Amino acid sequence: MNMHQGLPPVFGTDPRVMILGSFPSPLSLNAGEYYGNPKNRFWEIMECLLGIPGSLPYEERISRIGSAGIVLWDVIGSCERDGALDSRIRNAHVNDIPAVLDRYKSIGTIGLNGSTAGRYLRKTWPAGFQGITIVILPSTSPANARMRFSEKVSAWHRITEGIHPLLSSPQGTYNETYE
Repeated sequence: MNMHQGLPPVFGTDPRVMILGSFPSPLSLNAGEYYGNPKNRFWEIMECLLGIPGSLPYEERISRIGSAGIVLWDVIGSCERDGALDSRIRNAHVNDIPAVLDRYKSIGTIGLNGSTAGRYLRKTWPAGFQGITIVILPSTSPANARMRFSEKVSAWHRITEGIHPLLSSPQGTYNETYE
């Protein structure tokens, strides 16, 4: 297996929420785009929650998500993986998430796109991050077919609370309801 390099983080101004996936799919890596697999429901969910049309060109979607105060990145920065399944990830090297949180003190919420992202985050930083609300959300991957789309949208609504600082929790909680 070859070592694959992930995508760089996408920042806007004044980030308040960081959405972390596990590692991009081969389709996303080839396109150089977050959630580049057309069967991934991420951009459909962002359209429902934030009004960012999934039909917009990628650069416009990224610009709008940044303007909404969201950072997109992955827990894993590089790994070996044959295929697209997270269960095939080997020799994972995690991204320096604490450095980003140290630089951007405005981030108060981390939304983890699926349980694999949650496992790698807990494994690497088991104590979590002081003052950060961490929410494990249902994966938007096409491999996660056990939830209806409306249920995913409802669960992902939690990230919109982090966009509004008055609604986010300052205690640094971990919600594993959807794992």
